[in-house]
Amino acid sequence: MSMEKERNEHSQPPIENGTRENGVSHRGLNKYSCACVMAASITSVIFGYVTGVMTGALLFIKEDLRISDIQVQLLAGILHACALPGCMVAGRTSDYFGRRKTIIVASIIFILGSILMGYGPSYPILMIAECIAGTGMGFALIIAPLYSAEISSPYYRGLLTSLPDFSITFGLLLGYLSNYFFAKLTLKLGWRMMLALPTIPSIVLLILMLKLVESPRWLVMQGRVGEARKVLLLVSNTKEEAEQRLKEIKTVVGIDENCTQDIVHVHKKTSSGGGALKELLCKPTPTVRRILISAIGVHLFLQIGGIAGVLLYSPRIFERTGMNDKSKILLATVGLGVSKTIFTFISTFLLDRVGRRILLLVSSGGMVVTMLGLGVCLTIVEHSKEKLVWAISFTIINAYFLVAFLSIGVAPVTWVYSSEILPLRLRAQGLAVCVAVNRITNVAVITSFISIYKMITMGGTFFLFAGINALGWWFYYFLPETKGRSLEDMETIFGKNSKSDEA
Repeated sequence: MSMEKERNEHSQPPIENGTRENGVSHRGLNKYSCACVMAASITSVIFGYVTGVMTGALLFIKEDLRISDIQVQLLAGILHACALPGCMVAGRTSDYFGRRKTIIVASIIFILGSILMGYGPSYPILMIAECIAGTGMGFALIIAPLYSAEISSPYYRGLLTSLPDFSITFGLLLGYLSNYFFAKLTLKLGWRMMLALPTIPSIVLLILMLKLVESPRWLVMQGRVGEARKVLLLVSNTKEEAEQRLKEIKTVVGIDENCTQDIVHVHKKTSSGGGALKELLCKPTPTVRRILISAIGVHLFLQIGGIAGVLLYSPRIFERTGMNDKSKILLATVGLGVSKTIFTFISTFLLDRVGRRILLLVSSGGMVVTMLGLGVCLTIVEHSKEKLVWAISFTIINAYFLVAFLSIGVAPVTWVYSSEILPLRLRAQGLAVCVAVNRITNVAVITSFISIYKMITMGGTFFLFAGINALGWWFYYFLPETKGRSLEDMETIFGKNSKSDEA
């Protein structure tokens, strides 16, 4: 019986150039779904900006408020630590109130946090402001990829779901540019302008989301099938494609695919997300367990690989090679943002062509090589009694290559992969668990980076991260490919792997 099923599955016509999926024709990227994803991705731009701008702002905050290295680490860390409760609340909120309203809440939080950060009269007030902004970042990390995945068609899901990550990267670049230009203002005004700037895109996001549509998958989970059909007609290229997508979603939710009613009664747990965490963490099926391990794993290796520390403390890394001019150091960090933006943009077009798994392997392999290069270079610098001019150029170029390899695969694929493989009933809160792991490990790296390199040297720190990324490559090798498959197919893909593991 299973052999016959497998033969039938293999006999299905392949997807070629996006022209066929379950008998439904595709004529190209849907403009309305793209507009929805781009609007939602403004949350990711703000997240990236706040992360990037802190790189330079911390230099001026330390000088203006006269705080210690420990206080600098705490200020950097609380921003990401407060994203942890933010993402957990966002997961449940998006299940209960909807994806669109959760984005609106995120924009309001960002407005409050940005205004207070820009005010920043003292260290305690700045810590409170960072905590508020961090909560908004937690919302952004959950809701942008979740909404993007659920609004997209299978063939273009890699492209659209990677837009939030590209937006984070673009925001990061804007943060670096803000550092460079606002640094020319007075000490008291410069860093405050850097931190207050996200107020503007937050207001724009709030206005846009009042006009855009809700996720069709969330609407079906509420039993609002008629509304979901209207949304799918907007985000699909043909009526046939919309009906096919609706049929698949109804099947997953547990509604008869032939049901024609606009409003259908669904179980309360399905509509509100109740019991999702229990099913994920306490009694998962073998398939769900494999999905959860895969989703958590990509987030874990993204962060413990040390890239957050490299991006945030890049000025200190450059200083170790002998660079002392703040203006040149900040200009070098702009180059990191440019490298990250270019290669993240390239990856958006490769995800649906090359596939998720290949990009992960190439990306993590390149990160191992570049981190070993940085480790060797910085070790030589730390043992040299003279200033090595070549070390400055080598470190900067190698850092650019490190960020390029990260951005071509590991960074964007992490968000695409984890947001698409989780089952619909578990997706929002499952993604919240993944982002919680992401934030915990991110905070651990950020708050310990300075202490670690002081203990084992900067070169030793990069050797450590190279080893961790090598383990990540091994983990990625065993992940199944999901390119071109519908969200409703994911349990089938991972179910096959679960059965083979049990055998």
